[in-house]
Formats: sequence, structure tokens, C-alpha cells
Amino acid sequence: MTIKLIDPITDPRWDKFVENHPFGWICHLSGWKQVLEKSFKHMKGYYFALIDENDGIKAGLPIFEVKSWLTGNRLVSIPFATLCDPLISTGDDLKELFDSVLNLSKDLKSSYIEIRAFLSPSLIQDDRLSSIHFYKHHYLLLEEEPEKLKKKFHRTCVRQRITRAEKSDLKVKLCEKEVDLDKFYSLHLITRKRLGLPSQPYRFFKNLWDEFTPTKRLTLLLAEKNGGTIGGLILLKFKDRVSVDFAASDDKFTSMSPNHLLFWEAIRLAYEEGYRIFDFGRTSPNNKNLMDFKRRWGTQVIDLPLFYHPKMVAGEMGQQEETWKYKLMSKVCKDAPSSVQKIIGNFCYRHLG
Repeated sequence: MTIKLIDPITDPRWDKFVENHPFGWICHLSGWKQVLEKSFKHMKGYYFALIDENDGIKAGLPIFEVKSWLTGNRLVSIPFATLCDPLISTGDDLKELFDSVLNLSKDLKSSYIEIRAFLSPSLIQDDRLSSIHFYKHHYLLLEEEPEKLKKKFHRTCVRQRITRAEKSDLKVKLCEKEVDLDKFYSLHLITRKRLGLPSQPYRFFKNLWDEFTPTKRLTLLLAEKNGGTIGGLILLKFKDRVSVDFAASDDKFTSMSPNHLLFWEAIRLAYEEGYRIFDFGRTSPNNKNLMDFKRRWGTQVIDLPLFYHPKMVAGEMGQQEETWKYKLMSKVCKDAPSSVQKIIGNFCYRHLG
């Protein structure tokens, strides 16, 4: 066995390996690397692969250098990935790959290493890493027809809201043109301001769209009322999963429940297309309203652990939402005029990852 740095964009073994690995997800594909490096100049991906005697990939660990004078230089596997794992089969796989990541960290003078996990935590037993279990993940198994699943949804908070949206004459549109992405982004700006969060640059969504819509791995749904757009979801699709990675809505129309109709139509679409799991994405437990919203769909919930080196970093990251920097950023994003919101988002996302 040897560890090699490979280029997943030019090496056809990589994407095939991702598709066959049980932990493989859309963020592991070479296309995700292209999206990140096109969208963010402060990121560069390094793909470590454990190569067997037949020149095949046995295990892999993509890691990105995130450079910032404001938040520090670090290595992250993988930036902006809601669901992510090292592509390993044993704990020994991780230890061998992590040796190479540590050497890279020293060469690049990174302040810390972050590895995100979803399905693989039981295999990550390296004593050089410490974990935090903060973020939660809700998912729905599509084991029954949608109408049967619907009976398990909360009666007043979900089923009645879906009915209300249908009676309000809302329509859900399956989008195929970039002009629809522009409409979603306008809602995204409104939503992020309401939540006190910086907005991802439009180029990030455009690059996701260009990379993954041709292969039907990205779907955009918009909720419309009288021809106007009032809500939207971006779904990522790979293997047996569909994941809601971005949601946006105009809060002036909350009483019509566009979000409930969008999620319902997304679940129905996922089932019709043969997917087995519908993911509601990552949630901070501090966001009680969002936790309740996802729980009421009859979902199951698990932790999304984050692993850190050196170990002392884990404690700091576990309190990130309580820091004055986070609270200041949230206040600025909420209070800033809409006209400067894009500027704030572009500045913040030069340092995030």
C-alpha cells in the first residue's frame, strides 16, 4: 500500500471509487473540487489516496487548504459539505491517510485540521483527533409511498400546512433555466438576512448549477404564487440519497406555508425517482424552530461529529456560536441594508470554509 496525492479531475479512478464506496457522497466527487476552487480563491484541494498493489484506490481523504488572515489557515475535509466522511473501510486506513495530512499541515503551516463525519465515526479512532458532537442531522426513509409517509407527519404543523398551501393556490415549479436560479438567489439573500447569516456569493450557486444540473445531481424547486416566486429548495442527489442543502423563502408569505409544500413535493419527487433516503440537512441544536420543523416530518435524527487536530481546538469549535465574533457577524448581517448584503457575504466567504 502507498499513499499518493492524485488529481481527481484528471484521474478517472477517483469518481468511480466514490460511486462504489459506501460513504461516497456528491461532495467527494471531482466536480465538488471544481466548484469550490472556481468559487473561492482561498481554497485548494488535496486528494490523498491509499493505493493497493493493483493500482486501485482502497481509501481516500480529500482535504482543502482554507487560507484566511482573519480566521486562520486550516485544513478542512470538506468545505461546505453538509454530509461528509473520510472514504475509509478501517481505522488503519484513516491513520495512514492522516499521517500524510499531518505532513501537509506542517508544510502549509495550518493552525488546525477539521474532518467532518456522517456514517464513519465508529472507524475514526485515532487518538490524535478529538471530536465534538454538536450539529444534528434529520433524515426520512422513503420506505413507503408518500401518502403513507404523510400519515406520520405532525397533523397540525405539517399536514394541515401542506393542505393550506395547496388551497392557497401555490404552485411548485421544477426549474431548468438559470433565470430560475436568479430568482432563488434573491430569496436566499432575504432569508440569510432574516437569519443573521452572510449570503454565499452567487458564483457558488452558479458553479454548482453548471457542474451538477447536466448530470441531474442538482434539482431546483420554486414555489410560486400568481407568477411570483416566494420559496425555493436546492436538492443534491447522489446514489440513494436526496439532500436539501439550501432553502429560501419570503417571510411575507409564511402564512401560505410555501416551505411545507416545497418539502412535500421534494419528498414525492425523490420517491418517484427511486431514491431511498431524504435528508433535511444539518441543523444547529440552538435553532429550536428549525429542529422542531424537521422533527415534525417523522424524521430520525443523528449527530454529525466534527474531528479536530490538535485536540484543544475541539473545545473552541464547540462554543463557536457563543463567541462575540459570531454574535457580531449575526447582528451586522441582520441590520445591514439589503443593498450591501452581497458585499458582506462576499467578504465573509473569503474567510469561511
